[in-house]
Amino acid sequence: MPIRENVAAVEARIAAACARAGRSRDDVTLVGVSKTFPADAVEEALAAGITHVGENRVQEARDKRPLVHGSARWHLIGHLQSNKAKDAVRLFDVIESVDSLELAEKLAKAAAAAGKRQELLVQINVGNEPQKSGIATAEVGAIVKKIVALDSVDVRGLMAIPPAGEPEDARPFFRTLRAMRDTLGLRELSMGMSEDFEIAIEEGSTMVRVGRAIFGSRG
Repeated sequence: MPIRENVAAVEARIAAACARAGRSRDDVTLVGVSKTFPADAVEEALAAGITHVGENRVQEARDKRPLVHGSARWHLIGHLQSNKAKDAVRLFDVIESVDSLELAEKLAKAAAAAGKRQELLVQINVGNEPQKSGIATAEVGAIVKKIVALDSVDVRGLMAIPPAGEPEDARPFFRTLRAMRDTLGLRELSMGMSEDFEIAIEEGSTMVRVGRAIFGSRG
């Protein structure tokens, strides 16, 4: 598993996309998504320079994180059930998949109990797809403002997964999310995965969530 070489290749692609967009490489955080891969693969990625690790499931992070000895910031990027809010606050530095006011309230309560200010991103259903999690585009302004007002959470920005299609098809959805972020006065924009992260960077992404291009295909 040539993780070191893969990280170098992804880094080169990020740098090139930043150059095309007239942005600094420092503007973009690379989150290595290690779902289904073991702790030793995460260790290898950290040794190759990855400093942010993404996981889809609370249970997997709970089992894996104690086995990873290198330092990283851990991101939850998958759907979070509200009954796992306490575990998520304990395990993750950043929770990117906050898809309702109710979930945000549970996380705020758990963070307060833990004496922590929890970093959050609000997930937007940017394509308004019925099968996907996320706040509907028409409700973003009202709901995000309520989440921002909660104690013990720090709403850093927005996250989205655009509708499936060719990489270039995602561009208008990335532009929509960026406009929402700008309107709300937030900083972070988590958009772009292995297939389309270069386009996401060209459209203003500040966090890209890359799994397959770093760790390889999942069995």
